Amino acid sequence: MTAPRLYVDSADVDRVGRLLAAGVVHGVTTNPTILERGGRRADEMTELYERWVAEGAAEVFFQTWGGDAASLLRNAQGIRSLGDRVVAKVPATTDGFAAASALVRDGASVLVTAVYSVAQALACASIGVRYIAPYLGRMRDAGLDGAGMIARMQAMCAGSGTDVLAASLRSADDIVQLREAGVPYFTAAPDVLEEMLFNEVSDTSAAEFDAAMLRLRA
Repeated sequence: MTAPRLYVDSADVDRVGRLLAAGVVHGVTTNPTILERGGRRADEMTELYERWVAEGAAEVFFQTWGGDAASLLRNAQGIRSLGDRVVAKVPATTDGFAAASALVRDGASVLVTAVYSVAQALACASIGVRYIAPYLGRMRDAGLDGAGMIARMQAMCAGSGTDVLAASLRSADDIVQLREAGVPYFTAAPDVLEEMLFNEVSDTSAAEFDAAMLRLRA
């Protein structure tokens, strides 16, 4: 099974920076909504990319935009120019698939985002995108078996070079459940990632160890 990887889904530079400095995340994912929520503008993508790469991000994801395939492709080319650690996110629309296919043929690393069906996942694998991002929380909100569908997506893409990078994860348990189903990659908000790292019993044990060592050194 592919080794798991965690990404932080945020434009809060302080919290992202702390997670990158700790070495617990592989990279940073964003979309226009996340950038807006973080008080960022489109013209700050260069600054964010350079900062996060300097802080240790192996991959940084920005989403292209536009009302047609040509616009999506043109704006994605601008994102690609940021550097060799950037991944272009493309929406799972008819025009998005056309743009994603062109980008892949040109050697770009591409994630198709907002994938909501197994058929879309199969289409992504057929054109050779690197990642697909289904949104677990939104699937559940729509009354769907999100975890089951996402597991089927990963199974459908197995061996193709396309993998699920699951998004809209609202708890550490969401990540554990998807990992048990064979999903390799996960992106979540800082709160969720910090939840993964914390256990009250672990903190209590660590405090006891430190107290014992202080007594040993007295």
